[in-house]
Amino acid sequence: MITSVLVANRGEIACRIFRTCRELGIRTVAVHSDPDENALHARVADTAVRLPGAAPAETYLRGDLVVKAALAAGADAVHPGYGFLSENPGFARAVLAAGLTWIGPPPEAIEAMASKTRAKKLMGLAPLAEVGEPDLPVLVKAAAGGGGRGMRVVRRLEELGAALEGARAEAASAFGDGEVFVEPYVENGRHVEVQVLADAHGTVWALGTRDCSLQRRHQKVVEEAPAPGLSAQLEEELRTLAVRAARAVAYVGAGTVEFLVAGGKAHFLEMNTRLQVEHPVTEAVFGLDLVAEQIRIAEGHPLAADPPRARGHAVEVRLYAEDPANGWAPQTGTLHRLTVPDVRLDRGYGDGDDIGVHYDPMLAKAVAHAPTRAEAIRRLAGALERAVIHGPVTNRDLLVRSLRHAEFTSGRMDTGFYDRHLAGLTEPTPDPYAPLAAALADAHGRSRFGGWRNVPSQPQTKRYAMAGQEHEVRYRHTRQGPAADGVRVVHAGKDLVVLEADGVQRRYQVSAYGDEVYVDSTRLTALPRFPDPTAQLAPGSLLAPMPGTVVRIAEGLTEGATVQAGQGLIWLEAMKMQHQISAPAAGTLTALPVAAGQQVEPGTLLAIVEELSS
Repeated sequence: MITSVLVANRGEIACRIFRTCRELGIRTVAVHSDPDENALHARVADTAVRLPGAAPAETYLRGDLVVKAALAAGADAVHPGYGFLSENPGFARAVLAAGLTWIGPPPEAIEAMASKTRAKKLMGLAPLAEVGEPDLPVLVKAAAGGGGRGMRVVRRLEELGAALEGARAEAASAFGDGEVFVEPYVENGRHVEVQVLADAHGTVWALGTRDCSLQRRHQKVVEEAPAPGLSAQLEEELRTLAVRAARAVAYVGAGTVEFLVAGGKAHFLEMNTRLQVEHPVTEAVFGLDLVAEQIRIAEGHPLAADPPRARGHAVEVRLYAEDPANGWAPQTGTLHRLTVPDVRLDRGYGDGDDIGVHYDPMLAKAVAHAPTRAEAIRRLAGALERAVIHGPVTNRDLLVRSLRHAEFTSGRMDTGFYDRHLAGLTEPTPDPYAPLAAALADAHGRSRFGGWRNVPSQPQTKRYAMAGQEHEVRYRHTRQGPAADGVRVVHAGKDLVVLEADGVQRRYQVSAYGDEVYVDSTRLTALPRFPDPTAQLAPGSLLAPMPGTVVRIAEGLTEGATVQAGQGLIWLEAMKMQHQISAPAAGTLTALPVAAGQQVEPGTLLAIVEELSS
């Protein structure tokens, strides 16, 4: 019987596994890199072991150090979570060789399916050996791992070389394996998958379907179970193919078989030999704890002959620290507060935690379950709308609008959803009264309202940046308290402001963290009264859109070089994803103040391209 589990992972999934272990009475062991020394998963575990370093390649991808940590902490089992080493057969073998229990499939099954190239051959498919014009568009894809890393869509042959190089670098950084392959790219299909669970006694469960079609950069954003709108025949075909794939490799444990559904046909994508990020929607629908089932299977217990019955519908969203309106740029900073009411919240960060540049920017997963799909969607959208999120920019507003979009609510979405609708989904709609509420709360915090004079006071002003725009607020002190044109100030406290406009009262909770001010969850930045006249940038300045590391500069690129519009100049790596900085126009590179290996913050000057005059 397992008594102590080390989770070879971090963040949300480590915390989620620890929760089940505590319920089962199992002691927990965390591993952490140096940046994660005070991370939530390291704090909630019974024991934590340091992996010296910061980059995944020297910490969470070092299987030898993880095994040593398990032995040093007295763990008798290892759970890999997802990502990192979860689909690494060498790591699974090392765990077993050390006399530890591996909470996962046999290494041979991982080896057969974890490499997508081998998995496709096993299913009678093969990647493209050569790519010609008739094959376009194609998808360059990492052979190991997942999560959208190491993926590139190629629509022109001349882009293929750069896509292969970028995908290899990203895959090597994220998974320690730079192997990539090329396959036809099926556009605007639906991403549908089947959860499988198998024991060591020959029983394989197919636990329904999930739809994960809403994706950005080939990484899932919204997931649900069961997949809506599938015919009974197609559902049966998907379950049959999933069970066949599991039996083909003598699979044991939890796994997922993924398909692209287009034109009423299922196209096999891959089998993920691990727990998926979206497993909670299956748990909600089937009333299971999949981590508990993984542990029972690892202990040798058999499954029942048939799985439990599915009930209702579940929807999950991934809450990321990222800016969807700015190329999905990951964000860093302090997460001051995060609450999402009335739904399941699997979180990887606690209030006050710092979000750094080294790892995935997912903060948490929010999951709602209800008798029907429409009720589950409404419940989750409402909970997210009421959520309190103080910290870096997140995709919360995008998620609410996605859940309420007619294409999603009607079940007609596909993987091209954000390509078509991103602009509308990210259109800023700031509350026009938020700056006034922030200014009144700030004034109350600095000096008590109520003092008045016999002569009218001069208007008070305050400037804020909100949703990329500058707002100036004017209000006055009166005998009755603060006043503003067109608005009745019902109450103005340090934390609560109540305003009435057009006969409607609105209550605003205000929180300040230095110059960062949050009115409910609307983020504002207090600006100085007088702008700095020296804060000017030369035309053609390219600034870092996110914090990260300069991992590559275009070969031969030096100051004075001629560049073409769209030419890749600099590559940043942030949170395990690579981002290309391109020339905005044809011109001359007049400044290149950064070098490979350099850490940069948002707004750091990367280069200046002086545009060629007409």
